[in-house]
Amino acid sequence: MIETLDLTNACITCSFQAEDVVVLHQVIQHRPDVPVLFLETGYHFPETLAYRDEMAALWNLNLQNLSADQSVAEQEAQFGILNQTAPDRCCGFRKVTPLFEGLAPYDTWLTGLRREQSPTRANLQTIETFKLPGGKELKKVSPLAAWTNREVWIYLQAHDIPALSLYEKGYTSIGCAPCTELPFDPENARSGRWHGKKLECGIHIQAES
Repeated sequence: MIETLDLTNACITCSFQAEDVVVLHQVIQHRPDVPVLFLETGYHFPETLAYRDEMAALWNLNLQNLSADQSVAEQEAQFGILNQTAPDRCCGFRKVTPLFEGLAPYDTWLTGLRREQSPTRANLQTIETFKLPGGKELKKVSPLAAWTNREVWIYLQAHDIPALSLYEKGYTSIGCAPCTELPFDPENARSGRWHGKKLECGIHIQAES
């Protein structure tokens, strides 16, 4: 469906997990210079950052690293270790706010979301309207909404695309290192996130006006 979209003022968010890389590969066939928004939280696994840099160089990506106003050290000095005490606030500071600010210039937002990933995504639509704080509306597009995990990996193999090495260690959903563990529920790929206390960081939850 990518070929039917107007990508003139589009961006793609990419965590460099498998499904995001699939969508990214599809998009750059049609718009090689699409802005690729990566949330540099300061808490990523070293493997994630190395893989991001590897793929950015391999595909000559227009990578845009989005980060919070405060450094990790500044945030921890002021609030303590929020990823342990108040993960929602940590995600808000380091993910939600930077992303919503980063999305503001665009009209179309492409994602690698899939319904199969989590119960919180079971009703995901391929094309949705997403309203940012302040009222601007984006077209949010999830081309892989109906894809299975197996289809994602078949695509990567078919196109000879390397994957993030952390998958080889058993991770099925990979975010910030302090809040990512091996999954404890084989039916829920995101069950290893946030020590099982929540399933979403907030960036895919409709913003409040």
